[in-house]
Amino acid sequence: MSQWLIDGPQDGPLFIFAHGAGAGMDHDFMSSVALGLAKQGIQVVRFNFPYMVKRAEDGKKRPPDRAPKLLAAYEEVITHFASQPIVIGGKSMGGRMSSLLAGHPLVAGIACLGFPFHPPGKPENYKGAHLANLEKPTLILQGERDTFGKREEFDEFVLSEHVDAHFLPDGDHGFKPRKRSGYTEADNIATAVELLAEFIKKVSDEK
Repeated sequence: MSQWLIDGPQDGPLFIFAHGAGAGMDHDFMSSVALGLAKQGIQVVRFNFPYMVKRAEDGKKRPPDRAPKLLAAYEEVITHFASQPIVIGGKSMGGRMSSLLAGHPLVAGIACLGFPFHPPGKPENYKGAHLANLEKPTLILQGERDTFGKREEFDEFVLSEHVDAHFLPDGDHGFKPRKRSGYTEADNIATAVELLAEFIKKVSDEK
């Protein structure tokens, strides 16, 4: 597999899209979002973090690298592709790593899909403290039932005025709703893509 996957027009706004802890850049969720954005005229670059590159090579599951290694790999991708400030983002862990790079000069905005505020069932192990101090436009797309941070918990989260959160109806960590809800996973992902495309275009126009 190539070092990265690129979808969408070369002359479109650029979005670098990082994967979550358990699945790589070619996971169905990642592909659905990337291809959806490409149809909206956005160029999407996906890549694998180092531990996922190794997994792709030998098939052995590995835990994620430590944050400094993840961030260093992410910065390499940003500097390789971006000639001017762009929007970066990711799924779960990838979104958290994106938010930790908010101070990078080539980052104009951040998008987090399913932000991991805390491990499921462990709200005391809070991972979102830095979100209170973000100074760049940030979009959080969260499933209402996400066990890493449910909608009703957001009243307790301290978020910067630059953070805009949207919720996917009855969605879990991957935006999948329960059948009885009347919503569908495809609809929720389509909604997420629409909101994300709008955000990327807006930030890209303003920078």
